[in-house]
Amino acid sequence: MVRSTQKEIRQRAPVWLVALLAVNFGLMTWHARDPVTKQSVIRVWAQAVLSPFQRGVTGVGGVGLDFFERLGRMRTAEAENERLRVRLAEAETELRDARQARDENARLKGLLDFQRDGGYQTVPARVIARDPSVWFNTVIVNRGTAHGVDLNMPVATPEGVVGRVVAVSPLTSQIMLLTDERAAAGAVVGRLGESNAIGSVRGFGKNGLLEMRYVSGLETVNVGDYVVTTGQDGIYPPGLNVGTVVEVVPGTVTSPHNIRVRPGARLDSLQEVLVLLYRPPQPSAPERSLPNMDRGKKK
Repeated sequence: MVRSTQKEIRQRAPVWLVALLAVNFGLMTWHARDPVTKQSVIRVWAQAVLSPFQRGVTGVGGVGLDFFERLGRMRTAEAENERLRVRLAEAETELRDARQARDENARLKGLLDFQRDGGYQTVPARVIARDPSVWFNTVIVNRGTAHGVDLNMPVATPEGVVGRVVAVSPLTSQIMLLTDERAAAGAVVGRLGESNAIGSVRGFGKNGLLEMRYVSGLETVNVGDYVVTTGQDGIYPPGLNVGTVVEVVPGTVTSPHNIRVRPGARLDSLQEVLVLLYRPPQPSAPERSLPNMDRGKKK
């Protein structure tokens, strides 16, 4: 029994020797110091072995943290962009309202100046509807007989003639624009009372222009000349601006000019107008007449 134990001891002796050497080596290593950094050799080796894993873990953690940080920044930027879009829309609305108010103030000031300087009693009116038909150029305004408006009264803006009243009700009126082919007005190219280039303007039906007819081919007419009413048509008072000559096909001694006129009033974007409470003067009865003028009259 003792021999067997001794045999086992001899067999295990190398193992114990290796174990003791390993422990001794471990103790020596544990207490050993790097001559340069003065750090434990075990710590240095451990750092060398574990550093790749630490870098991997740190990299993965950094990537994850950076992802969530970017995600947070994106959400913040998205919210900020939405706030900026709302503020931009509000600013654009305010700017549009301010421009509309400015334009309306300018139009109303022009109407007041026209009322003051025109010398005619007027009724301001606002356009509330426009005839969508291709064949009729008419608008509806919010003034009627209750405000003194009547048939054939002229309508204008500070920029020029608009048209005339063709239908009335107590609270509204229908206005035929000068660009309607059925409309017409006596007009003259140049200064009233000084020019003999007299004719008639009517709707042309193309490009919103007017056609001026019956102007003698002997009269000088140039592009850019202004056209005003003569007051001889029994509807419009004299001196109202009609528009500007934009095209002239010269006439001859026997044929009149062919003239195109651009209206001074912006007929395609009317918003406020003035109805002129104007009645043309009626011709007085002659005090004398030739004797043969009474011939044929029944007694």
